[in-house]
Amino acid sequence: MPCLSGCAAVFALLPLLAACAPSASLPAAGRGPAAPGGSRCDAEAGRWAVGQPATEATVTKLRQDSGAAEVRSIAPGQPTTRDLRPDRLNVFLDADHVVARLSCG
Repeated sequence: MPCLSGCAAVFALLPLLAACAPSASLPAAGRGPAAPGGSRCDAEAGRWAVGQPATEATVTKLRQDSGAAEVRSIAPGQPTTRDLRPDRLNVFLDADHVVARLSCG
């Protein structure tokens, strides 16, 4: 017996199911790119910045002083990834865009 109404519903859902399939072009999950030179973050070296406005110059100096390969500014309530990177400095900002605290990871 030919499939009429049931087949139409299945064929209508196929494009939606295909959209849920993982893309072959996505990179495999990992720990992120390696830091050049194996640098590690030292948040204590940037303690001077707590209470300072988070300007571009402040963030640049924090990167240099901490030895971090990457600096991530985090605003109040901003979602972040949970991947741990020993070469990344996290700069937590308050509502006035002032450095509230620092951590590595």
